[in-house]
Amino acid sequence: MSDVTRILDSIQRGDPRAGEELLPLVYEELRKLAAQKLAREPAGQTLQATALVHEAWLRHSGGEDQQWDKRRHFFGAAAEAMRRIPIDNARRKQAARHCGGQQRVNLNDVDVAAPVTDEDVLAIDEALTKFAQRDARKAELVKLRYFGGLTIEETAAALGISVATAKRWWEFSRAWLNARMTRE
Repeated sequence: MSDVTRILDSIQRGDPRAGEELLPLVYEELRKLAAQKLAREPAGQTLQATALVHEAWLRHSGGEDQQWDKRRHFFGAAAEAMRRIPIDNARRKQAARHCGGQQRVNLNDVDVAAPVTDEDVLAIDEALTKFAQRDARKAELVKLRYFGGLTIEETAAALGISVATAKRWWEFSRAWLNARMTRE
């Protein structure tokens, strides 16, 4: 059992000091994920990796009812928190600047490492939300790859699936999201 899993078990049992032990163990890994995420953001992005980690940590660990089964569940929830922060920022900016108008994006034109606009992030989030209703596991793969910045191999390990399955799911997910985004 890893130290992270042991501490997560302690948190579930109600140990008040366990949360303090967890952050130093996962901080660098979370910061690396945040840096990868922000590297794909458009130029002029004011959010820094450290700030994203801190904001995600506050959102992620703030609730009293937070329960994480394993290391993979914890990092999946952290990736989701890091995904939501730029989306919330994009929504706030778009509502103020553009009166809420949205523009569709062809997902094939968006590379994992390519910078995207606020409008792109919102369109992808909307399609991903619909996709999650259809297939939550594949939607989690997209979140980890696209918003978490994980490689196929890292994503496969995080989800407990083979690399070949992760590749198939990634191709299917991209095709489904692209079809959904071009249809609407």
